[in-house]
Amino acid sequence: MSQSTQRILSTIAIVIASVAFGILISADLRLMRISNAQTAAPQTAPASVPSVTIPSFADVAARVTPAVVSVRSTEIVRMSEQRRRNFGIDPFEFFFPDPQDPHRRRSPQQQQPEDDERRQTSGGSGFLISADGYILTNNHVIEGAAKVEVHYGADDDGLGGRIVPATIVGRDPATDLALLKVEVGQPLPFIRMGDSDRIRKGDWAIAIGHPFNFENTLTVGVISARGRALGVSAETRSFENFIQTDAAINFGNSGGPLLNIQGEVVGINTAIRANAQGMGFATPINTAKTLLPQLRQGKVVRGYLGMNIQDVTHEHKEAFDLPEARGALVISVEPGKPADKAGLRNGDVVIEIDGKPVRNNRELIDYISYQPVGSQVKITVIRNGKRETLTARTAERPLDGSPVAEDEPAVIEPVREKLGMTVQELTPELRQTYRLPSGLQGVVVTGVRNVSPAGEANITAGDVISEVQGRPVTNLQEFRAEIDKIRSGQRFRLYVTTPTRTGTGIASYRILQAP
Repeated sequence: MSQSTQRILSTIAIVIASVAFGILISADLRLMRISNAQTAAPQTAPASVPSVTIPSFADVAARVTPAVVSVRSTEIVRMSEQRRRNFGIDPFEFFFPDPQDPHRRRSPQQQQPEDDERRQTSGGSGFLISADGYILTNNHVIEGAAKVEVHYGADDDGLGGRIVPATIVGRDPATDLALLKVEVGQPLPFIRMGDSDRIRKGDWAIAIGHPFNFENTLTVGVISARGRALGVSAETRSFENFIQTDAAINFGNSGGPLLNIQGEVVGINTAIRANAQGMGFATPINTAKTLLPQLRQGKVVRGYLGMNIQDVTHEHKEAFDLPEARGALVISVEPGKPADKAGLRNGDVVIEIDGKPVRNNRELIDYISYQPVGSQVKITVIRNGKRETLTARTAERPLDGSPVAEDEPAVIEPVREKLGMTVQELTPELRQTYRLPSGLQGVVVTGVRNVSPAGEANITAGDVISEVQGRPVTNLQEFRAEIDKIRSGQRFRLYVTTPTRTGTGIASYRILQAP
């Protein structure tokens, strides 16, 4: 064999060996593509991941939107009142649009004289709860209204539908609820009321209303929390039990429904948190369902014991030698009221009412409030480490929450009730809260309604009233006695000290006119 032939054979052998080696390596490393004829090795299935389906809210919107209405109220206001509303801080989402432009407020230069009166239109939402025309909304949407109208049946652009007059059947400032009635001569669509006690944090929440005059706006979020208290006003403070939601609520949504995923109303949109995002608040629908029979009759009457209470904390548990941190601690008792007559004292801890456990203030207030006036209730307290059971008979709660002496003549009672302010005894705690001088005597103002004689006189919470018509007052009894001497329509003076940051005060006389 020649040398050239040997060289050729060697080259062929090397090529064959290389190809064979390459096939072997590829097979071991699984680099060769598996043909259709090959059987793939079984692979382990991935762990099961639960699927999440986000629902469409279109069906709910189509079903309930026809029953959501726009509420328009007209009242006669003085410019001083409007200025305070437009530029003051109000936790309710009041919406007072300019009649010519609902998205623009008047500047101070455009405002009319203080004593001038004008018609003022405000807006909100509501929803039908029955085919015969009953509508639920917020009290602050229609409060003070000389005329109320309802726009229903409009499309998303606010076109079409009908505008009809509405009658205010009943209202309850304490829960900010109002019941309206329209007469249209035919059955109307309405929304079914759900159960707000069954909602949970994280449940879907759907808000529908007319924010900024954008008709039939729907927003979606979740239930953020329950049982929120905001301290919105002196009237609502004892009854606040709001649902918190991050479904967008804006000016004009007040009174509209907050719905669950089934399209049932679970709340009435009531308030927003200024300078916050995703913090809206609604009154539970179960509160409205409880009050509806009284709202239909035109007046809400609540049971009342006449005592000031607060929640029991862990600090109270230790200090009062309590078995657990629950109940309602009695801070003070109004003389002559049902709690006083039953023998309740400050320092008592209410742990049961009619045999039902009391966990906190909310449960005690709700139970007593919804008892008919004159009901007998058994109150179990812990006093000095021992259980005692007392019996009380509920009285009618005053409209503004302030106590009214039972022996006062009815002819002078309205003067004090209509001044629009609540006052308390000067305690060390209140002195610290309002930074009041230790030597200052009188009664301290704890709440003022904007539209009231006290509001007109620019009296605010924290002011201390030391004189009425030149006569010194050092406690509630003396204050009431002097106020009750004022005749209806009479102008009178109060000597008022307004606290300052330095802990002193600025004294001045305020002139009020008795209603």
